[in-house]
Amino acid sequence: MDGDGRPAEPVVPPPLLLGLTFVSGLVDAAVFLGLERVFVANMTGNTAFLAFALAGADGLSAVASLLALGAFAGGAVAGGALRRGRPALRVFGPLVSVQALLVAAALAVWAADGPRAVPVVLLGLAMGVQNAVVHRAAVPDLPTTVVTRALAGLAADPWGRGSLRRLGSVAVLFGGALAGAAATLHRGPGPALAAAVAVLLCVAAGGFLATRPAGAGRAGR
Repeated sequence: MDGDGRPAEPVVPPPLLLGLTFVSGLVDAAVFLGLERVFVANMTGNTAFLAFALAGADGLSAVASLLALGAFAGGAVAGGALRRGRPALRVFGPLVSVQALLVAAALAVWAADGPRAVPVVLLGLAMGVQNAVVHRAAVPDLPTTVVTRALAGLAADPWGRGSLRRLGSVAVLFGGALAGAAATLHRGPGPALAAAVAVLLCVAAGGFLATRPAGAGRAGR
């Protein structure tokens, strides 16, 4: 029960959110190293890139940064509208499935040698959707796209149960970025994006399974 005496809303299992965190590392590595010098998951960094580009820094594009920021915002608006009024766990699987479709579409455009701006927009939309559903889930210390707060908590707070989530968040995002960077530097962004699609499909499946009533799997036996 929550503080108002209502039944507590089911929480999205943290391992599923860690899966999304890994995807964030994969996707940002694929885009930054293989498409445009922008982020599509980390909007704090992308906002800084926009400022650097406007100041005249070489190798950065204000247009690409604006496209990523706009697409991210659009994905978050759409994801927020789709999940509004519904329990976070109930919409988790469907929204992550939409995210997987958007990443798959970006992969298809890249494979067809389409304009680089199109995958950036599609991936920005995908990460905006992810952040909308994660914002609704509100699991402490697992934002899935940034680790600033997690690092600050690890350094400033006494070690406790939340520290494991923070440490996991940092390690998984690092692992996703490392894997995505290694794949992109050697074979382009395609393998990293394909891996992101595979992880998202697994996470979506986990979300659908998590909504099944306890004992549902045994009821049909």
